[in-house]
Amino acid sequence: MMPIVRIIAGVATAAAALAFASTATRAQVLTVVEVNAPAINCVFNPSCTITVTDSVGYIGLPFLTVEKTAWLQSRTYSAAPNTPGAGKTGYEYRVSLTEASGTSECLTGFVLNFGPHAKLPYKNNQLADVFVVTTGGLGTIGIKSAEKFGNVVEFVFSKGLCLEGGPPNIKNTTFFFGMAAANAPAVKPIEAMINGIGSPPNYPVEARVPVH
Repeated sequence: MMPIVRIIAGVATAAAALAFASTATRAQVLTVVEVNAPAINCVFNPSCTITVTDSVGYIGLPFLTVEKTAWLQSRTYSAAPNTPGAGKTGYEYRVSLTEASGTSECLTGFVLNFGPHAKLPYKNNQLADVFVVTTGGLGTIGIKSAEKFGNVVEFVFSKGLCLEGGPPNIKNTTFFFGMAAANAPAVKPIEAMINGIGSPPNYPVEARVPVH
């Protein structure tokens, strides 16, 4: 999972942790807001331009025509001083089947041990937990809901992300969705989990999260 630095202007396993946390901690329903790019960048940089580090974790779907064409993209960036996000790091994720072909049961959500997060005014100067970049960027599938169990966050997609035997399709991806944290990214990725329908119902995937 090698990180790639880009400049953007405009455009234990998580499942086990969730099972443990849900028995010990009441679910915290997170506030999810839909935002536009590049406007969301202004929360982290006064020029509305951010320098990001991207990395990819592959999802081992069993019936892909070509391996390593299903992945989770992790994106991180530091907020500049004198911005709403000052002192925080932004973390964004995108589940992509844009280069995949073959057949697959639908992917329905994403679970990861994120740790403590920070609320920021992502939209209309109102504090929120999670933002989804529904315009101005890639993607067709949003986030229906997000809940937190201790340090573990479960995102549920607004509809299934599926492969139905056709050729690769640029529309087969979630929007970028994200949160912020006070801590910088951990040196090593963690094992998160993509939820799905079928057998197996879950797929491990590498993701980048804050140190915690």
